[in-house]
Amino acid sequence: MLFNSFEFIFAFLPLTLLGFFIGAQLLPSGKRHWLRLYLVIASLFFYGWWNPQNLWLIGFSIGFNYLVGRWLGKETLPLGQKKGLLSLGVGVNLALIFYFKYANFFADNFNQFVGTEFNFGKIILPLAISFFTFQQIAYLVDSYRGETKNYGFISYCLFVCFFPQLIAGPIVHHKDVLGQFEKPSIYKFSSLCFSVGCFIFFAGLFKKVVLADRVAIYATPVFDAAAQGISLSFFEAWIGALAYTLQLYFDFSGYTDMAIGAAYMFGIRLPLNFDSPYKATSIIDFWRRWHITLSNFLRDYLYIPLGGSRKGKLRRHANLLITMLLGGFWHGAGWTFVIWGGLHGTYLIINHQWRSFCKGIGLWQEKTPAWFSILGWAITFLAVVASWVLFRANNLETGLQVLGSMFGSQGFSLPRGFSRFGFLTALAPLGIKFDGLQDLLAFSIVDSVKLIGALIAIALFTPNTQQWLMKYNPTLNEPQLGEGLVARLWSKLHWRPNQLWAVMGALVATLGLWHINRVSEFLYFQF
Repeated sequence: MLFNSFEFIFAFLPLTLLGFFIGAQLLPSGKRHWLRLYLVIASLFFYGWWNPQNLWLIGFSIGFNYLVGRWLGKETLPLGQKKGLLSLGVGVNLALIFYFKYANFFADNFNQFVGTEFNFGKIILPLAISFFTFQQIAYLVDSYRGETKNYGFISYCLFVCFFPQLIAGPIVHHKDVLGQFEKPSIYKFSSLCFSVGCFIFFAGLFKKVVLADRVAIYATPVFDAAAQGISLSFFEAWIGALAYTLQLYFDFSGYTDMAIGAAYMFGIRLPLNFDSPYKATSIIDFWRRWHITLSNFLRDYLYIPLGGSRKGKLRRHANLLITMLLGGFWHGAGWTFVIWGGLHGTYLIINHQWRSFCKGIGLWQEKTPAWFSILGWAITFLAVVASWVLFRANNLETGLQVLGSMFGSQGFSLPRGFSRFGFLTALAPLGIKFDGLQDLLAFSIVDSVKLIGALIAIALFTPNTQQWLMKYNPTLNEPQLGEGLVARLWSKLHWRPNQLWAVMGALVATLGLWHINRVSEFLYFQF
């Protein structure tokens, strides 16, 4: 069941909310564990809607990790046994991911290397396996460290499979979420929480079906053409790369907004997962803003255990590269994901080296001049766009072909209409042509440029969803607007429970619902 489907919006979500709060009114406070069980059952129904056969997998995963976590939490267990039990728990979790997600990838590469034809047959990737497995690995590690409490089984089940965050995150931490289900306040219906949650949910729906799905019509044909071996022009390649850059952001951040909104209707606050990442002025800044919960997981449970930055620069760089390579591999079984991760690891190493160099010669300042920030943003944005090409491409050959066209391997061909700009025609001696689009790419040049320009402006110059709601702080992280005149202006326009915002919210919801003409999956479902 998808968030952007009529059965979720008009049946599952309202009925689940209604049953929860009616039950909260009827049951005495001492029986509210039944409401948590009710949410577990509803969440498993939500998960099993797509493929009921996956229920055995998530059921096994929850039961196994709960038992291992309980044993790891025993203070009387000898350290040696704890280490062995933790290794067993993590090993079983990784084995599940390996089989369902990577078995055929390794088999195919092994076959190419030795010339065999071994394979595991067709393996259907279960929804959310990467998310709920990472979430529980973190729980086991924290249990080993003595950082978890003795939670009941129903509460643990709800921590793992609470439907708003189950399918594609955000990746929640036990200490942030489990305690919230113990609070009496969530069992009392709050009109404010419901209103805020609805606004965030429909803002996310708008991002997905109005913005992301719309710009996808310019990204998909470009990458499909490249996959067929068709050479792209300079303009075509950049349209495809920028369109996918914006599609991915508005699709994934839209899903996360819908998850945060749905959870907040129940009074549950999930962690912030996006903080305007395309405003980042460095690649370090980008990874503090993009898929924040995954970045935090990789930092806390991989980068720091590897040694972090505690053992010198060379070791730090190696740890960064290993972390990002594995982070790339987490996204999918393909060399393009591994190279994407390695590319971002290299970006981070260069960024750290640049900062060290600037500090060494006395040029580093916490508050940099405006021109320096703009230059940093431009370099960061271009680096991110280039990396998304590999992330999107079906294979390495396709990705390299698109990147080559972006940087002039097929010459510099622009749309015919651009010839009216004199400063461009003056560059004709340098090899710039005005050939337009290939017949295969049957989309409007004007519409594509307008939409991409508008979405870049939205990503760069408007607050994100949580910043609009910052007065009510619907996430576990407190968003910041920054400083300056523009920030002060936006701070005056934040969401309020009044008639004006009710009309605006209704308009956003109506546009979102109107555009659900076909149910399209969220991009991160495949990762």
